[in-house]
Amino acid sequence: MAVPGTDAAALIVPSLATSLAAVLDQRKLLAGRIEELLEAHPLSKVLTSMPGVGVRTGARILIEVGDGSTFPTAGHLAAYAGLAPATRSSGSSIRGEQPSRR
Repeated sequence: MAVPGTDAAALIVPSLATSLAAVLDQRKLLAGRIEELLEAHPLSKVLTSMPGVGVRTGARILIEVGDGSTFPTAGHLAAYAGLAPATRSSGSSIRGEQPSRR
Protein backbone atom coordinates (compact mmCIF):
# COMPACT_ATOMS: atom_id res chain seq x y z
CA MET A 1 0.00 0.00 0.00
CA ALA A 2 1.49 3.36 -1.08
CA VAL A 3 1.43 6.44 1.10
CA PRO A 4 -0.79 9.16 -0.40
CA GLY A 5 1.25 11.81 -2.20
CA THR A 6 4.31 9.61 -2.68
CA ASP A 7 3.83 9.44 -6.44
CA ALA A 8 3.45 13.22 -6.68
CA ALA A 9 6.53 13.81 -4.52
CA ALA A 10 8.55 11.39 -6.65
CA LEU A 11 7.59 13.46 -9.67
CA ILE A 12 8.05 16.94 -8.16
CA VAL A 13 11.18 16.61 -5.98
CA PRO A 14 13.64 15.80 -8.81
CA SER A 15 12.26 18.69 -10.85
CA LEU A 16 12.67 21.08 -7.91
CA ALA A 17 16.19 19.81 -7.26
CA THR A 18 17.13 20.46 -10.90
CA SER A 19 15.63 23.96 -10.75
CA LEU A 20 17.49 24.72 -7.51
CA ALA A 21 20.79 23.54 -8.98
CA ALA A 22 20.25 25.80 -12.01
CA VAL A 23 19.51 28.81 -9.79
CA LEU A 24 22.62 28.15 -7.69
CA ASP A 25 24.73 27.94 -10.86
CA GLN A 26 23.30 31.26 -12.06
CA ARG A 27 24.05 32.79 -8.67
CA LYS A 28 27.70 31.71 -8.92
CA LEU A 29 28.00 33.18 -12.41
CA LEU A 30 26.44 36.47 -11.34
CA ALA A 31 28.63 36.70 -8.23
CA GLY A 32 31.71 36.20 -10.41
CA ARG A 33 30.55 38.84 -12.88
CA ILE A 34 29.80 41.32 -10.08
CA GLU A 35 33.28 40.74 -8.66
CA GLU A 36 34.83 41.38 -12.09
CA LEU A 37 32.87 44.61 -12.51
CA LEU A 38 33.81 45.79 -9.03
CA GLU A 39 37.51 45.04 -9.57
CA ALA A 40 37.41 47.06 -12.80
CA HIS A 41 36.03 50.13 -10.99
CA PRO A 42 38.61 52.77 -10.01
CA LEU A 43 37.28 52.98 -6.42
CA SER A 44 37.36 49.22 -5.89
CA LYS A 45 40.65 49.10 -3.99
CA VAL A 46 39.65 51.96 -1.69
CA LEU A 47 36.27 50.44 -0.87
CA THR A 48 37.47 46.90 -0.27
CA SER A 49 40.38 48.13 1.86
CA MET A 50 37.91 49.29 4.51
CA PRO A 51 37.31 46.81 7.33
CA GLY A 52 34.11 44.86 6.77
CA VAL A 53 33.72 45.89 3.14
CA GLY A 54 33.98 43.05 0.70
CA VAL A 55 32.70 42.48 -2.81
CA ARG A 56 29.01 42.56 -1.92
CA THR A 57 29.19 45.64 0.28
CA GLY A 58 31.54 47.48 -2.09
CA ALA A 59 29.22 46.80 -5.02
CA ARG A 60 26.24 47.95 -2.96
CA ILE A 61 27.98 51.20 -2.02
CA LEU A 62 28.79 51.91 -5.68
CA ILE A 63 25.19 51.18 -6.66
CA GLU A 64 23.85 53.54 -4.00
CA VAL A 65 26.26 56.49 -4.26
CA GLY A 66 28.15 55.95 -7.49
CA ASP A 67 31.43 57.85 -7.52
CA GLY A 68 30.16 60.32 -4.92
CA SER A 69 30.26 63.29 -7.29
CA THR A 70 26.62 64.13 -6.54
CA PHE A 71 27.61 65.07 -2.98
CA PRO A 72 29.30 68.48 -2.60
CA THR A 73 31.38 67.37 0.39
CA ALA A 74 32.31 64.23 2.29
CA GLY A 75 30.07 65.53 5.09
CA HIS A 76 27.07 65.45 2.77
CA LEU A 77 27.83 61.85 1.87
CA ALA A 78 28.23 60.95 5.56
CA ALA A 79 24.88 62.59 6.35
CA TYR A 80 23.23 60.73 3.46
CA ALA A 81 24.64 57.46 4.77
CA GLY A 82 23.40 58.23 8.28
CA LEU A 83 26.91 58.44 9.72
CA ALA A 84 27.01 62.14 10.59
CA PRO A 85 25.87 63.23 14.05
CA ALA A 86 22.55 65.03 14.21
CA THR A 87 21.52 67.37 17.03
CA ARG A 88 17.88 67.19 18.03
CA SER A 89 16.52 70.23 19.81
CA SER A 90 13.07 71.28 20.93
CA GLY A 91 12.59 74.58 22.72
CA SER A 92 15.27 74.74 25.40
CA SER A 93 15.97 70.99 25.32
CA ILE A 94 18.97 69.85 23.31
CA ARG A 95 19.55 66.16 22.93
CA GLY A 96 22.97 64.66 22.33
CA GLU A 97 24.57 64.35 18.98
CA GLN A 98 24.05 60.87 17.64
CA PRO A 99 24.18 59.41 14.16
CA SER A 100 20.92 60.08 12.38
CA ARG A 101 18.67 57.09 12.03
CA ARG A 102 16.83 57.11 8.75
